[in-house]
Amino acid sequence: MRIIMKTFLVLFTLLVLMGIAGAGVVLWAFMHYGKDLPAHDQLATYEPPTSTRVHAGDGRLLAEYAVEKRVFVPIEAMPKQLIYGFIAAEDKHFYYHPGVDLKALARAVIQNVKLYAQGRRPVGASTITQQVAKNFLLTNELSITRKIKEAILALRIERALTKDRILELYLNEIYLGVGSYGVAAASLNYFDKSLSELTTAEIAYLAALPKAPNNYHPTRKTEAAIARRNWVIGRMLEEGYVDRAAATEARESPLVTKARHNIDFVEADFFLEEVRRDLVDRFGEKGLYEGGLSVRTTLDTKMQGMAREALRDGLVAYDRRHGWRGAITNIDLTAGWQTALEAVPRPLGNPGWRVAVVTALEEGNAQIGLRGGGVGVIPLYELYWARAYLGDRNQGRGDRIRKAADVLSVGDVILVETVTERKGKNDGDPPIPYPDGTYGLRQIPKVGGGIVAMDPHTGRVLAMTGGWSFELSQFNRATQALRQPGSAFKPFVYLTALENGYTPATIILDAPFVIDQGQGLGKWKPANFSREFFGPSPMRLGIEKSRNLMTVRLAQAIGMDKVSETAARFGIAENMPPQLAMSLGAAEVKLINMVTAYSALVNGGKKVVPSLIDRVQDKLGKTIFRHDGRGCADCIVSYWDNQPMPHLADERPQLTDPAAAYQIVTMLEGVVQRGTGRRIRAIGKPLAGKTGTTNDSRDTWFIGFAPDLAVGVFVGFDTPIPLGKQPWGGQETGSSVAAPIFKAFMEKALDGKPAIPFRTPPGVRMVRIDAQTGKVATAASKKIITEAFKAGTEPSAGKQAVFISGGTEIAAPAAAAAQPGAVPLPTVPTQGQQGGEAPSGLY
Repeated sequence: MRIIMKTFLVLFTLLVLMGIAGAGVVLWAFMHYGKDLPAHDQLATYEPPTSTRVHAGDGRLLAEYAVEKRVFVPIEAMPKQLIYGFIAAEDKHFYYHPGVDLKALARAVIQNVKLYAQGRRPVGASTITQQVAKNFLLTNELSITRKIKEAILALRIERALTKDRILELYLNEIYLGVGSYGVAAASLNYFDKSLSELTTAEIAYLAALPKAPNNYHPTRKTEAAIARRNWVIGRMLEEGYVDRAAATEARESPLVTKARHNIDFVEADFFLEEVRRDLVDRFGEKGLYEGGLSVRTTLDTKMQGMAREALRDGLVAYDRRHGWRGAITNIDLTAGWQTALEAVPRPLGNPGWRVAVVTALEEGNAQIGLRGGGVGVIPLYELYWARAYLGDRNQGRGDRIRKAADVLSVGDVILVETVTERKGKNDGDPPIPYPDGTYGLRQIPKVGGGIVAMDPHTGRVLAMTGGWSFELSQFNRATQALRQPGSAFKPFVYLTALENGYTPATIILDAPFVIDQGQGLGKWKPANFSREFFGPSPMRLGIEKSRNLMTVRLAQAIGMDKVSETAARFGIAENMPPQLAMSLGAAEVKLINMVTAYSALVNGGKKVVPSLIDRVQDKLGKTIFRHDGRGCADCIVSYWDNQPMPHLADERPQLTDPAAAYQIVTMLEGVVQRGTGRRIRAIGKPLAGKTGTTNDSRDTWFIGFAPDLAVGVFVGFDTPIPLGKQPWGGQETGSSVAAPIFKAFMEKALDGKPAIPFRTPPGVRMVRIDAQTGKVATAASKKIITEAFKAGTEPSAGKQAVFISGGTEIAAPAAAAAQPGAVPLPTVPTQGQQGGEAPSGLY
């Protein structure tokens, strides 16, 4: 008995010592391997990186920004059967173990001994919690050290998070193949379904993927994928998550996947890049690429398509007027044109035209082979525009095209587009159809440009295109380019005058103007674009006909310091030098700022802030940014019970008197009706705007608006050089380059919409006046217009007009100096006369 007791004590002591040693080892392991692992508070706040999705105003998806493409779905929104499927497949004891499943671990150890003896890869016993823990570790190496860290971290996670939260993290972060992080992304990528639409078989397939997605690819390894899916269905049946009938039906169903075809991306790269930068500024790179934001932008997808098409067509039209710059390259066709053509790199900025090679030339056409297969022909008529480009200096063209060989050579690689008809021989004749397989020669324009469409009442940017192609150049000419606006700035000179007591009936002398700039600087002699002088003219004509000399005199009379203040107030240019040249648009500005300033004219003088983002929500749906920051307690109601509509206060600052803004609107409407923008008149809707052209036609503009839509267009080379002359004579101007783009856009944007007149504010009197003298119209008046005046400033019979001459202000009749008591008008050169040196200035 004593021997037995002694043996028992020895064994017991050894067991205690071993237990103590084991506990010590475990404690040491926890301290040694756990010291660099995240603490409880870090685990409790962990969020998996989630995709940010950017949508247009109509909800269409524009872009996704993500490190890992993941759509976060709260556990409460996930179907129960989906949750049960993953638990059955991955961790049936999930709701009962403390993070590590000891039974499963022991079973895996025994199994791995057998597998090791067979030289096969060991199996794991990781719980769902341990798989979540992997996201906190730096590597996926198979080692004892990593497994120990994983187990320690799993135990910590279980103490820091609830079971449902752990499951939520797991189901949103697990990689399931084909670029899918999380079950929501996988559901879309494999089946083009939301989670709630998945069948039992589809749920089982997704639950089969975590171990090795590539081993169960639905098309490349279909048999293995179905076998693994059916095993999961069996596990769901064993655990009681599905009944036998449902399990049988799921097993017998084929594995059918469906690609995501319903993603309707909109081409708005320049717009999106501005949105991306804005989001980074507000939420940082991590917030954008990992924050799971839902962004609702201001983009109108239909208008965006119209803007892109109008700008591209306008750039092509200008480019074709100035000649053919040559083929992309020339290739040897000896070994066959198909192989040689396929080796040519894809041209950057190609909008969808086909790449072709010239295989033969005839007198009246060029035979071509098309990349991807097929042949075609380019008739001589489609080559007439392609006269040789003569260089950047004057944008001139070479001799007329008489045969295809004047343009192309065999082996030339070119861009072509299908054409179905050509213009009739004479104006009014019907188009002449082309046979199938007919193509037109195309060329990516060298000139750049931008277009912005804006809601003038809110500043919401409805459409924006900053160039021909974002792929070709990411420089946004709508928001980044600083260019001289030329005469597009003039309305703000005239607005300043109206704010300082002048009226639309003010008479301004249109005559030579010379300023001595100081010793050694010479004299500044601005001139009108036409190089003509028109004598005393009403203020309105200064805008309608874009008269430089009238504008300079007006700016001198009111003071350039006031004009500079107006430019700053409207957000056009800060700290604009108070120099007279600035009145002609010499300051560098951005297109979007000009459109914003014009918006303040048509909206009654209210300041608007341009915005591309309406609202941003976090991944849980909470709004964290709104462009319209006004509060509205009355808007938050459970239902409508015939209560009054909530009233939102108008918090927009007033930049100018609404009456003065309206007076400028009517003058700009005259630009379209009678002035430099009269080609816009053909649209047949109330429109107003202003052309702009700078020295040597380096920059061309048209900024204009309808009552509820403001649009601006800029066209020019990125490195400013002259745009040259038009083939039919005369310089390229805002009227010939930018205005057609504005017109093409507005025709489509306003199509089918009612003709809404510009809104007249209170305090405005409409008076019929003589368009030439600015006085009240009489029976003798040849041109009569209805002019807008502020109450109390309207002209009346016998009332003398204000006359501006050389910076002085005297009371004098507008034209008839022979009237009693009138001050004689100065003698000025008549129309068609000019003297002195060549004119300088902007127009």
